[in-house]
Order: sequence, then structure tokens, then C-alpha cells
Amino acid sequence: MLYCFKSKAGADIVMLAESGDAVLRLMGREPAPQGILEAAALPALLQALEAGVDADDARFQQAVDAAKAAGEPPPRRQGVSLRQRAWPLRDLMARSQREGVDVVWGV
Repeated sequence: MLYCFKSKAGADIVMLAESGDAVLRLMGREPAPQGILEAAALPALLQALEAGVDADDARFQQAVDAAKAAGEPPPRRQGVSLRQRAWPLRDLMARSQREGVDVVWGV
């Protein structure tokens, strides 16, 4: 499954199901084939998304610090980070917030 997030504020953002599910869960939303992020809710949703991404970065940094403390080589990220995957949607949401329009998917 693919998510295609759409808004009048910018270009469509396409994500694979795993990434789309992850960012929706970070915002406290259940993954679904269709949905809407209403303009009025975007400030809180952006804050939740950014907090979730920051927490993911912090967990990885803790793993790096623990490996260094144990004298082991630091772990490497596997693939693309959550921050990199979430950024395009975060940007679309921020633009949508400024313009007062919704973000939708599956419609």
C-alpha cells in the first residue's frame, strides 16, 4: 500500500505503508486507507510528529553512546532515518498550517 498525502499548500507526498503508518502513529493517529489532518489540528500534530522524531533520534544517540562507553564500534542506522522519511510530510503540514488548509490521503 502507498500513502499519498495531498494538500492545496504543496506537492503530493508519497510514502510506503511502513513509513506512512509510522508517521501517523507518531501523531497519535491510527493508520487507515483514507484520512484527514484538519487545518485546526495541524499545530498539535506537527508538535507530536517532531517530538516522536526527536525521541527516535535520542534513542539512536543513546545506542551510540552506550557502544562507545563499552569500547564497541558505534551502530549505524539501517537505511533512511525516521527524520528523513517524515520531513517531506512535516514540511507539507507546516505549509498547510500557514495557509489554513487540510492534508488528506486516500481520496
